[in-house]
Parts: sequence; structure tokens; C-alpha cells
Amino acid sequence: MVTSTSRILGPDGQPIRIGELAEPQTSRVSQLHQEWQGHPAKGLTPSKLSSILVAAEQGDVIAQYELFEDMEERDGHILSEMSKRRRAVSGLPWDVVPPPNASAQEKKAADDLKAMLDEIDDIEGALFDTTDAIGKGFACQEIEWMRDGNRWLPNTITHRPQSWFRLFRGYQQEVRLRDNSPDGEPLRPFGWITHTHRARSGYLERASLFRALVWPYLFKNYSVGDLAEFLEIYGIPLRIGKYPPGASDREKTTLLRALVSVGHNAAGIIPDGMTLDFHDTADGDAAAFQLMMDWCERTQSKVILGATLTSQADRGSNTNALGNVHNEVRKELRDSDAKQVAATWTRDLIYPLAALNGLAPNGFRRAPRMKIDIAESKDIGTYATSLPALVKLGMKIPRSWAHEELGIPEAEGEDDLLSEPAPPPAPPPATVVDLDRERALRAAATAVAAAEPDVAARMAAQLDHQIPLDAWVEQIRGLVHGGDSLMEIRDRLLESWPEMTLEQYAEAMQIALGAAHLAGRDAARGDG
Repeated sequence: MVTSTSRILGPDGQPIRIGELAEPQTSRVSQLHQEWQGHPAKGLTPSKLSSILVAAEQGDVIAQYELFEDMEERDGHILSEMSKRRRAVSGLPWDVVPPPNASAQEKKAADDLKAMLDEIDDIEGALFDTTDAIGKGFACQEIEWMRDGNRWLPNTITHRPQSWFRLFRGYQQEVRLRDNSPDGEPLRPFGWITHTHRARSGYLERASLFRALVWPYLFKNYSVGDLAEFLEIYGIPLRIGKYPPGASDREKTTLLRALVSVGHNAAGIIPDGMTLDFHDTADGDAAAFQLMMDWCERTQSKVILGATLTSQADRGSNTNALGNVHNEVRKELRDSDAKQVAATWTRDLIYPLAALNGLAPNGFRRAPRMKIDIAESKDIGTYATSLPALVKLGMKIPRSWAHEELGIPEAEGEDDLLSEPAPPPAPPPATVVDLDRERALRAAATAVAAAEPDVAARMAAQLDHQIPLDAWVEQIRGLVHGGDSLMEIRDRLLESWPEMTLEQYAEAMQIALGAAHLAGRDAARGDG
């Protein structure tokens, strides 16, 4: 049980103040909760965009991150592509695993932590919020802790806007909470999940992925506006009103209102003596605007997903083959994103949860860690064919590797295991002939001789399946081959079936001969 005086070390080796966990850090900076977005994308021009980017490099990042929010909100293509990349990570299965060469205690700690995380409401939503750093460079989620009996558990994990923070440059760049101090307030250990995600190397304010999207976003906005104006001017027929000489200003105003009414309502009235003429639309081509918009969207797809054919088809290309290649690039981005997110959650959530609940006695290095499963589904049929052949060649393949590759967990304890069905029991060898049954068969064989050919054929088939002649023949053949004389063969026959009398042997031979007779007749009919 952790008390308020316990000294727990954070991932950096510094002691944690347990008393600070009871109150979220942002509860004391109420001005942040009252801030309203500035929406710098409104009326965005090249000069205004340039000033926003320069200001961010000089430490004022508020407008830049508010612009990033506007870009996601206003550009459906950016939102769609970012959603693909983020959900490709947040939708992967994850687990809490012990460190390498784990002891039994460390394995149990990992299982306990996994059970605790499963109790957190909307843990997948928190994982999705962490991926917000993929586009914006960093993302901060505040953890509100609570006591559940003798356990510490996260009560809420809340995403905070990037505009609430400032980027402090020291030996290492640090994300700090904006307060009334010039440099900002350092984030409390165990109080935040702070994920930094660089699209390229450099300071965070310049290394974010959205910095590469701002110019295509601006150019696309201009093209969309120009296209709308083009359609308004060139897409509607030209309307001209003619008024007679000497018309008053009032009559001219009436004619103008009639022109506007006809354009919007397809109906209107004009005074007698005035006329309305409709002319064809002026010549123009909207392809140039569409070309610019397509270029901007392709550039956005390349920046976000590393390719274009996973989101849209390029004309004049083999989209199936190229799409597969581009999808491989997208998988590489997903795997890299997943590894970075798992490392952040291990440091900022898994380890604090373990340390506060006494599940990390050996420090951060030997604490459980988060693992996001990035393995692709394998073709089990291929492995089932190739692995036995490789083992026969002498390759030593660990069983654990095969389980991991196929995604099949290894059985533990008293798990119910799959097994090959047992073969059906073999019928007991025929030794003693049931005389009553054979008498019935002999009577049937006698009746067959006078029966119709099709009935005889059916009876012959029945006898062939019901009389255990094969077993007798094989046993007798073995006795004959192994005997040196007729006397010895006779003695062995008597030893094999001691219960049968001489009369029973004779009756059995009669049945066998009768069956052979029927088989011969059936064969003769077949030849005819």
C-alpha cells in the first residue's frame, strides 16, 4: 500500500511527490480553461501564414497550433488521411508484457497491470488521443488519479490542446504548461502522458508533420475559392435588361430587381416596354483549378501516408501493383508510429501505474512494458506445409517462434488443448463362426439360385460384406506357409479354433463354397 510519505522514483530517477497526484495540474491555471480559439485560418494569406510560422520558431506557438486545428476541421482530405494513419495505430491489439528473461514475480506483475488497464473506461480512446502527436508534433494527456481500496488507478485521461503549452529550449527541448511565468511550468511526473512524435529531425515547433501541409492547404483554399467564383460568373447565363429611352431611375431599379429575381427564382415581372435578353455563358475552363486542387491533395497524401495510391487512384498507372507497393510504405509508417506510442505509454502510464501499486520493485528498467502487436496475419496453411519439411532437413526451429509468427498463444496450465481425433477401434478378429447366423446365410444363398438376377447380385454383395472370409483366409494362409507337414497344419488349425467340432468345420466350408458359387454365377452374368 502506497502512503503519502512514500518515496517512489520516476523514470528519470527523481522522487515522486504522492500528494500532488490528488489534484490535476491544470486545476490551478484556470485561465487556460477560459481561452477561446483564435481560428487563424480565417482570411489566411501567404503573408499571414509566413508570420505565424516565424512566430512559432521564436517561441509563440499558439497561432500555429490553432491553425493546425483549423486545417483538420476545414479540409476533409487532411482529416480523412490523418484518421487513416491514426486509427491504423489505435486499432491494433496491445498487451502488457514483462521484461526479457522475466521472473515469475515480473510475469505476474505484467498480468496484474493488464487487468488494471482493462478497468479504465475508454482506454482505446486515450490511445487514439495520443496519436494526435503524429500530425502536430506532440500531444499531452493529463492523468487524474484515484484510490480504489489500496490501489491507485487513473480516473480520467484527458487530452489537452497543444495551444495550452509552450516549448522550452534547454539541453533537451521540454514541453511545459503555460502559466504566468516566462518559461512555463514543468509538467508533473506521473501526471501526464506526453508523446512527442517527429515527422523529421529538429525542434518540435518545426518538426511537426502539419508544417509540411500548411502551404498545400493554403493553395488548395485559394483554388477552391477561385473555382466557386468561376462557377458563379461563367456557370450562369448572362442576363441583360433593356429599358426604353427616357426611363426613370425608379424604372431602372425595377428592371434590375427583375433581373436578379429571374436569376435566382426563374421568374419575375418587368414594366411594359422593357425587355430581358439571355446570352450564353462566357467561355472558360475550370480544369486549371481542378488540377491545382488535385496536386494539393496528392501532396497531402504523400506527406501523411507516404504515398497516394492508398487513398486515390492516379490516372494512367497500374494502380493495383503500385497500390500494393504504396501500402507497404504505409505499413512501415504504422509500425514506426506504434513503436513510438508504446514507448511513451510504457514510460508515462505503465510504469507509474506499476510503481504506485508496488509492481515495479526493481525500477523502470525491469518494469512491465506496453507492446502493440504489429505482426501481419500469416497463412497457417503455408506454415503447416513448410515447417515439417524444414524440420526434416535438420533446422532447429523454436516452438515459441512458430507460436509468435502465427499469433497462436501457447497453452498454459490446464488449458483445454486441441488434439487429433482418435481413430475408430479396429473390429475384433473373427475366430468362431456363429452357426445360427451362418445357417441363415446358407438358406439365403440357396434361395438366391432361383431368384432374379438383380436379387442374386444384391445377395452376393451382402454375403461379400457379411462373411468374414478374408480373416479366415489370411489366418489359414499363415498356418499353411508356416507348417512343415499336413499333420502339423491340422494340429495348428485345431489349436486356433478349439471350440469348433468337425461338423462345424464342414458347415463353414459349405458356406464358403456356396458364397464362391454365387460369386462365380455373378461373374458369369457380368461377362455375358
